[in-house]
Amino acid sequence: MQRINDDIKLGNFKQIYLLYGEERYLRRQYTERLQKAMCGEGDNMNTHFYEGKDVPVGEIIDLAETLPFLAPRRVIFISNSGLFKSGGEKMAEYLAAPNESTYFVFTESEVDKRSKLYKTVQSKGYVAEFAIQDENTLKRWIGGILNKEGKKITESTVQLFLTKTGTDMENIRMELEKLICYCMDRDVITDADVNTICTNRISNHIFDMINAIADGQTPKALQLYYDLLALREPPMRILFLIARQYNMLLQVKELKSRGYDNKAIAAKIGVPAFVAGKYAAQASRFKTAGLCKAITQCVEAEEAVKTGQMNDMMSVEVLIVSKHGS
Repeated sequence: MQRINDDIKLGNFKQIYLLYGEERYLRRQYTERLQKAMCGEGDNMNTHFYEGKDVPVGEIIDLAETLPFLAPRRVIFISNSGLFKSGGEKMAEYLAAPNESTYFVFTESEVDKRSKLYKTVQSKGYVAEFAIQDENTLKRWIGGILNKEGKKITESTVQLFLTKTGTDMENIRMELEKLICYCMDRDVITDADVNTICTNRISNHIFDMINAIADGQTPKALQLYYDLLALREPPMRILFLIARQYNMLLQVKELKSRGYDNKAIAAKIGVPAFVAGKYAAQASRFKTAGLCKAITQCVEAEEAVKTGQMNDMMSVEVLIVSKHGS
């Protein structure tokens, strides 16, 4: 990222950029910064955008061979093409020796580093990975935004805020804007403000639902399920998220039994340490056999829907009321 900042500051650009990774907010921010720096304002003649799995590679190459119109460069932005996972060979061949006045900015959520296109871009341009940011980085970023708005927040309230928003920076930014507006006439943001304003992610509903199951609070678990249905979440997506949660808890429980601490578990399963701590606490409320049984019941619930034995809404209800050996 620092390399891109330096290129923008100096006006000395690489001919090809690849911005990839799970953190879409940062990908979008840096793509927009490159566009502003590399393209003339309102220059639609020399700035081009392509998106999706079926981008016309041949058409893009023909365009790249066209000299820019009254401008130092032509810039082509290509996003979410999937070319860095498959089908990028023709683009890789062209980028080995592209027209010198044409520049490319690729943005992708996933890439295959073994692909010919990735290796070509890596050798001819600059590759930047935008991974999910760690907890401390997110806290500093949140603090910086609030400080500019003249707002203060305690460590514990930030922690509560992150449990609501998760680590997606785009979601965090939107929730911060809501908080700032809500606390317009006050300097300090409190737990009460966060609980009042910030929207629970669906994963929080799933987490609370499984807590309720562990506590034997079936009516509460069912109510959380009905809340998700009211939000138009499809029953099969809810089933998938329940199954994923149980799988995650089983992994965490096994890692805990092997002596891993929360920080090491977080690295193993790819989540921030504070999330790993929540998972570890929840996993401790289940026996290993209970988690294995719950995962099996999730598979059986999906199979019951696919074979027409039960409708999707009922299959999840039956799963929720089943005993998992907590």
